[in-house]
Amino acid sequence: MRRAVFLDRDGTIIEDVGYLRRLDQITLFPWTAGAIRALNAAGLPVVITTNQAGVARGLFTEAFIAETHLELSARLEAGGARVDAYYHCPHHPTKGTVAEYAVVCDCRKPGRGMVDRAAQDLGLDPAQSFVVGDTWLDVGMARAAGARGILVRTGAGAEQERSMRPPNLHADAIVDNLAAAVSWILLNLKSEL
Repeated sequence: MRRAVFLDRDGTIIEDVGYLRRLDQITLFPWTAGAIRALNAAGLPVVITTNQAGVARGLFTEAFIAETHLELSARLEAGGARVDAYYHCPHHPTKGTVAEYAVVCDCRKPGRGMVDRAAQDLGLDPAQSFVVGDTWLDVGMARAAGARGILVRTGAGAEQERSMRPPNLHADAIVDNLAAAVSWILLNLKSEL
């Protein structure tokens, strides 16, 4: 069982545009490829986990999500970086208008379903892993999975840090962006050796 880094997508590795519906809306943060490349160099699997309720709302399809992730991988590979796997939750139990996706599930953050699937598929140990994202849902997923959670201030993170923290939920670190989160992860791993 290996440790891994689970990254949120919108607001963490790419700019959050609300519901991303076209590939030309994808904008990587300037530090994204370098940060992921550093995780690759450290031998840490990188897994994207993302809530995509736009499917349940009928705004786009799961096929479009797959196309988006192929485009993201191509852009990251152009920068020398690699994502090992992508997992998404297409569900929303109360706001879905597409019946098959308007359900309660175990994969919607802050639930741990996406982490569990990745752990099973890739032989990962959530308890030795890290979750990085721009919302408390990401930190909640980390807690649910027994991982360490890092909140970044990009995307919704700055607002989440100021006014939306749920009671009894804390991040292991709150940092400016993914590059700072990766530095924090690598320094913590070095101190554990």
